[in-house]
Amino acid sequence: MSLYRRQYTREFHLPRSRGCRWGHQLRRWRLRALDGTVIKEPGPTGSHWRIHYSLRLPELACDQLVITPRKGAQTAENQECFPVAAGDLILADRGYCHPAGVARVRGQGGDIIVRLNSSVALFAAGDQPFPRLPELRKLAVAGQVGEWEVAMHAGEQRVEGRLCAVRKSQQAIATAERQLDWREHKNQIRVRPETREYAHYVLVFTTLLAMELGAAEVLEYYRFRWQIELVFKRLKSLLAVGHLPKHDERSSRAWLYGKLLVALLTQKLVRLGSSFSPWGYELRSSGQGQSVA
Repeated sequence: MSLYRRQYTREFHLPRSRGCRWGHQLRRWRLRALDGTVIKEPGPTGSHWRIHYSLRLPELACDQLVITPRKGAQTAENQECFPVAAGDLILADRGYCHPAGVARVRGQGGDIIVRLNSSVALFAAGDQPFPRLPELRKLAVAGQVGEWEVAMHAGEQRVEGRLCAVRKSQQAIATAERQLDWREHKNQIRVRPETREYAHYVLVFTTLLAMELGAAEVLEYYRFRWQIELVFKRLKSLLAVGHLPKHDERSSRAWLYGKLLVALLTQKLVRLGSSFSPWGYELRSSGQGQSVA
């Protein structure tokens, strides 16, 4: 189901009560948050589905969604599921941090802000490996921000960009350490020491130039991606998207699309209702009023 439109309005009004403050500079881009979530039918024999979702910001409107099985070809989280147009600024989590996907976004005229996957190699000038941890260790104070010009290699293609990083607070670092401890216990594996050190920072890769958006602003924009997580929470808690008939694949897919259609219609009604006028039209100021007689 594709709702993608190249024509869109650049005028938007979103109250601060929704948790975001949008700067005027945002009008330069068509901001889109990409993510996927797994839907499991109840019961031990229930199948798994993945919803690939694109959320346009700050309107909080879905511009595309795709439903695939959880496993199989072209079912993992990647940018291939979504069209990209010139002027798009993509926000994505580390699951979308693939050099080939980043190169695809740039090749189609878009830009990206993506959480860095620590397994992705970065290169400095002259194609020398970028010394990631030695540079990150220079950020010794919570909240300290740093940026470095780096590149990714997608085959023979070099994708230029910046690494933007901020050191977490001690409380956030302790939370990340507990999560790694839980992963060790659950999977019976040993987490590498460098992985624990990476957990002290938030690392973001962007193709935007420094003159377009500073490092602190890049990190602030990345925080907007959380809005799509809230969409998934509403879908699963309020609409019970995971409760599907599991008789066969076709009925499950149709039921899932039906629930998502109801969700999109509900979101549109909420947006329209926020600007509803009981008069049926906007009231003019006294200076522009017309005589009733």
